[in-house]
Amino acid sequence: MTTPSIEVPRGPAPAIARAGAILQAVGPVTLGLGLLVAVCVFALTRGAAPIPAGTAIAFALDRLPWITLTPDAPVTWQRIIVDVRLPRVAAAILVGSALSGSGAAYQSVFRNPLADPFLLGIASGAALGASLAIVSPLPIDSYGFGWVPASAFAGALLTVVLVTLLARSGGDIDGVSLILAGVALSSICSAISSFILLTGGEKVQPIFAFIFGGLNTVSWTRDALALPYVLGGVTILAITSRALDVLQLDEEQAEHLGLHVARTKVIVLAAASLMAAAAVAVAGIIGFVGLMVPHAVRLVWGGGFRRLLLLSLIYGAAFLVLVDTFARTVVGPQEVPLGIITAFIGGPAFLTLMRRRRRWVL
Repeated sequence: MTTPSIEVPRGPAPAIARAGAILQAVGPVTLGLGLLVAVCVFALTRGAAPIPAGTAIAFALDRLPWITLTPDAPVTWQRIIVDVRLPRVAAAILVGSALSGSGAAYQSVFRNPLADPFLLGIASGAALGASLAIVSPLPIDSYGFGWVPASAFAGALLTVVLVTLLARSGGDIDGVSLILAGVALSSICSAISSFILLTGGEKVQPIFAFIFGGLNTVSWTRDALALPYVLGGVTILAITSRALDVLQLDEEQAEHLGLHVARTKVIVLAAASLMAAAAVAVAGIIGFVGLMVPHAVRLVWGGGFRRLLLLSLIYGAAFLVLVDTFARTVVGPQEVPLGIITAFIGGPAFLTLMRRRRRWVL
């Protein structure tokens, strides 16, 4: 007795497989963008003056050049949304993306999941550079920009170079030494910034914002001036994403595959430092965002650096928008500095990650 064969239709199978692959690839991005939109709407509605979500969305969309909406709402609500909350949400998106993207780049270059702009001392170095520019006689067009971003970038880049040199042992970068050198340089930069606060006179007031971190002084002008820094860094990292994937191999193997390792590292570190400096120029020192978000993305979805970069940008933006909303509403009308909240969240996350990983190098 023969068993009747069952013929499975083969036609739709490849199409279904392709659809599943596309869904798997697009799913995290779609989820992240949906989460980002949701937290942005939530941020626009929360504050000392609660505003309905529909009205807040209408005022926000009215800013677009091809959309005209005139919601029936008080003029004060429009000013709150357009002049206060919307530029703050935009700044949180920029800063969160910059910190997360730069953290993903540092972790990939150093092959260390504990590397981020805060732990490596890069944020403190950028803040020191910005502080020196603020108290210097150089002209500053507006608080946070002018000579400030250039000085912040110089401080960040110098810190990267020093940390790399101090952590290098026998041609390789030791993961433990990398973090220890970053913590030590961060303490030195913070001490110098504190000394500037004590001796800088009347000009030091803006430095407090850099030390504690926050978005209470942002504006549309500062957002527009920060945007090219972030976009430039992201573009460079996206172009070098394939090289960073190769760099996850042994450096000698990467060289055999035709990759110029030293040049790639310089380009990536410069781009990541540019993004970190822009974030510091806008919001000051905000720690652990560049550590938590890329590590969480890598843990959940994995993938190559291009995927890691894209998801880190999206989820980093959503994370900081949500944290900033909490910071300005939890004890309102007083604001809690962003750096304090991210330290409360990131400190335990860092200790947990350090405890679970017995090896420091990816």
